[in-house]
Amino acid sequence: MRTVFTQKLEELAKNDSDIMVLTADLGWFFGSFRKNLPNQFINCGVAEENMVGIAAGLALAGKKVYCYSISPFLTIRALESIKINVCLHDLNVVLMGAGGGLVYGMDGVTHQATEDIAVMRSLPNMTVVAPGDLLEIEALAEESVNYQGPLYIRFGRNNAPQVHANKPELRIGKGIILNKGEKIALIACGSLLFEAKKAVDKLKEKGLNITLVSMPTIKPIDKELLRILSESHKIIFTLEDHSVIGGLGSAVSDVLEDVKINKISLPDKYLDFIGSVDYLYKKCGLDVESIAQKIYESSIR
Repeated sequence: MRTVFTQKLEELAKNDSDIMVLTADLGWFFGSFRKNLPNQFINCGVAEENMVGIAAGLALAGKKVYCYSISPFLTIRALESIKINVCLHDLNVVLMGAGGGLVYGMDGVTHQATEDIAVMRSLPNMTVVAPGDLLEIEALAEESVNYQGPLYIRFGRNNAPQVHANKPELRIGKGIILNKGEKIALIACGSLLFEAKKAVDKLKEKGLNITLVSMPTIKPIDKELLRILSESHKIIFTLEDHSVIGGLGSAVSDVLEDVKINKISLPDKYLDFIGSVDYLYKKCGLDVESIAQKIYESSIR
């Protein structure tokens, strides 16, 4: 995801000198951007808090600033700076968090962003987005340039499988219906959108036609679409590679207070094992088979 986003961002920045990219010692990833647009790039070193502070200053000077780092380092380590320097002043700063969820599975808890959505959702003025595939991320890059206010983008797997057949009409704050079914709705975001699609396809073989919704924007969430889903479906599931607390499932529950939301997510505990993202998904019940089984069991109760 991040590769597609940065390539699109460089393309946009060539025609807009106000776009600035800051990174916390991850400059190698922006080799092309740094080479072609050296005056629009700053490597701030391993100093995420300072990077966000610099971004705030540049934003106050009229720049559109993008900060890039690994998700937990950006959202947790630099939290106070994000809160006071960016959100308090409602500045045009985009936070690009790499490795959302369990993407950096081999690196353990220090690199796994399993509470980032909850943290960012809690900040006033902050918008939170978790795109589901490469076409969503490309559309988001274009949308982000003119977006007003703080924006956190959670990047999932860099080689995320494509789910959309064509580039979606992505708008921040709006969900996207990928499949219209009946009785059961599955709302997904981020890297697990692909698993959601495969699970829906698998359940179709068993005679279940599931409504599948991509919900890339978690804050502000699409309240209108959620209410439509609650009125037309008996069972609603959410799917995310984030803690059960404070993520997509919680955001949906906040809107649909009187509806039971079946949350397929990570447990409220730190994982004591490591492995590839696919291995961790299976261990945590976030693989296609587990998702399909949970939904199927709900349909026969």
